[in-house]
Amino acid sequence: MKPAVFGIAGTELTADEQSFLRDEQPLGVILFRRNIETPDQVRALNDSIRRVLDREGPLVWVDQEGGRVQRLTEPHWERLPAAARIAAVWARDPEMAEYAAWLSGRIIADQVRSAGFDIACAPVLDLTIPGAHEVIGDRAFGADPEQVATLGRAQADGLKAGGVVPVSKHWPGHGRTTVDSHDSLPRVEIERDDLLSTDFEPFRLAAHCAPIAMTAHQLFQAFDAERPATLSPVIIGEVMRGHCGFDGFIVSDDLDMKALAGGRGELARQALEAGCDGLLQCSGNFATMREVADAIGPITLAALERWNRIADTISGSEGVDRHQLLHELDDVIA
Repeated sequence: MKPAVFGIAGTELTADEQSFLRDEQPLGVILFRRNIETPDQVRALNDSIRRVLDREGPLVWVDQEGGRVQRLTEPHWERLPAAARIAAVWARDPEMAEYAAWLSGRIIADQVRSAGFDIACAPVLDLTIPGAHEVIGDRAFGADPEQVATLGRAQADGLKAGGVVPVSKHWPGHGRTTVDSHDSLPRVEIERDDLLSTDFEPFRLAAHCAPIAMTAHQLFQAFDAERPATLSPVIIGEVMRGHCGFDGFIVSDDLDMKALAGGRGELARQALEAGCDGLLQCSGNFATMREVADAIGPITLAALERWNRIADTISGSEGVDRHQLLHELDDVIA
């Protein structure tokens, strides 16, 4: 099995993609809006991915946070509130805010599970930072680390209760970015102790809310002046594994983002050497998929052991009345 999750080009698997997935046996496939049209279509696509990979366990990923980041959306799926709307409830009633975050996770789980997905890339544990780029913005659960950790844990619990694996992101903190990492590399120049007490703190407090952690393509000058978190053994080893205590599966953010410069195969090797257990390569460009797959070896035994623990973190999913849960969520955040 190759330690990578790949995007695909369209709404059906091409013959080349089928052969590639069957031969390379990646960790899974991640879908985006370009891959999703209707409930029947996406379910059929996910079923075909599962048949080609022909193995048990979580295989198909999707970004589904609510707000701006929602791949399953109207008119076929309900639009969910951004994290900032849930965070606004905290000021008047923290317990109700926590319940709202759990509801959002449980609703997302029902949406993605019914469409054939296993893994949802949420919750966002980044902080809201005044003056930062809006790439995070209202995707964050607030500016206070304890609040963000509490609401992030609640959303993750809702996802797990619905039988979906959560992925916490963007480790160890992407809220302070001044540029969009899809376009260029963000650099954070504040002091080490300030990072530990602010940006990194919600990740430490909620380290175990999800069995998968996604890295940020952001450079933290005080810890590693040369390499962004995804490529930094200092960030992955000392901060994520050490200071924050995360012992689950670490996956890179999308290697195709412009924050990372260089060939995608070489970047894949660097990320794995830095301590990532797996990689995301999301563009759907077949030549890039081939380049990454050719550059990396099979998953390590340590990473495979962490991967195999993932299924144990979710509970069985019972059916819910999603419309009733949506009504409750609307009432709480109104």
